[in-house]
Amino acid sequence: MAVTKVVMPKLSDAMESGKIIKWLKKEGDRIQGGDILAEVETDKADVEMEAFGAGVLRKILVPAGETAAIGALIGVIAEPGDDIAALVASAPAPVPAPAGAVSATAPAPRPAAATPSAPPTPVARPAAVVGAPAAVPAGLGQGFQSGRVKASPLAKKIAAQTGVDLRLIQGSGPGGRIIRRDVEAAGSGVTSAIAMPAAAAGAEFEDVPLTQIRAAIARRMPLSKAPVPHFYVTSEVAMDHAWELREQLNTLEGQPKISVNDLVIRACALALLKHPGVNASLQGDAIRVFHRAHIGIAVALEDGLITPVLRDCHAKPLAQIAVEARDLVERARNRKLRAQELSGATFSISNLGMFDVTEFSAIINPPEGAILAVGSVRRVPVVDESGLGVGRRMMLTISCDHRVMDGAMGARFLQDVKRLLEEPLRLLV
Repeated sequence: MAVTKVVMPKLSDAMESGKIIKWLKKEGDRIQGGDILAEVETDKADVEMEAFGAGVLRKILVPAGETAAIGALIGVIAEPGDDIAALVASAPAPVPAPAGAVSATAPAPRPAAATPSAPPTPVARPAAVVGAPAAVPAGLGQGFQSGRVKASPLAKKIAAQTGVDLRLIQGSGPGGRIIRRDVEAAGSGVTSAIAMPAAAAGAEFEDVPLTQIRAAIARRMPLSKAPVPHFYVTSEVAMDHAWELREQLNTLEGQPKISVNDLVIRACALALLKHPGVNASLQGDAIRVFHRAHIGIAVALEDGLITPVLRDCHAKPLAQIAVEARDLVERARNRKLRAQELSGATFSISNLGMFDVTEFSAIINPPEGAILAVGSVRRVPVVDESGLGVGRRMMLTISCDHRVMDGAMGARFLQDVKRLLEEPLRLLV
């Protein structure tokens, strides 16, 4: 039987390396095709790695906790009699975990600034003035001459209220006389001087190492915002009928709960079929137009943002979209996504409505050609044929790659999304 190389797979478009979280099989275990060999941490999620050959797991070359580049040999599956010595010898050494990362079992090092080895040096404070001084201290301002302070009555009053020593102030009035603005300027300096020791009691800042997700975002965002010429189209959607339909659907027993985002996904999927130019991306000297709507759903995690993919949304009814989208988001938050859910989106949706955001503009996720930003559904005053009333409104902003499409194309797409949401029964057929 042939020897099977176990290599670090490319599990997402932006993935450059992967970290072995743990091996689920050990050396000597019998392996069948499709068995889960290990859990791999990527730039987006923790993914189960499948075996593509059968035999015995003869050698693990990258142990748990270490990193390997895409395509690097991390293990060997072969029969007991097969010679794998040359293959193992040719494998590169694994990359150790970054020094900035803190081990899960080791305590995090404490900042040196927070634990000084010597007792803090006491802060020098000016001695209280009792009576007239025998000698004029160094550094006194021109307002103190011959034992008398030259200051306006208002300046003296303010100094008494704020605790400012007039003898230490340089007057800016006629003949060095201390006036109001001199005292106020000195008062702000005293406040700052008093506040500084208190602020210095703790560490001033902390450098937090980048997580894999945040590092991937840092690499990819300049590749989108800088070279991709974005343009934006915004529209306000009347959500009264959609909100009413959603409430009615959610009262049905045995049916999945429908969210506003589910309605938006369904509307976008139908509109993408009608406007394939929006469901497109730039590929070198050509524009690739997709005929299936694979929609990325932006999910916020504690350490970054990922966009898992809900495939074939155009062919799924609203209820199925609701079930699959909820499952996808939950697994994304638990870092349990499958490899095929990490890439392949043709269009993305980012919804910040749950944070009471009225509207925003999202950054396109390359190589996609557009992304839709969804705001909250708000109750606002509206004027219609019957007069002034209260209605539900939601702002949508589409960010488009101007190399792939023009403004009119993006506007027509958004116009159809708006129409589908304002006439939501169309989403059910």
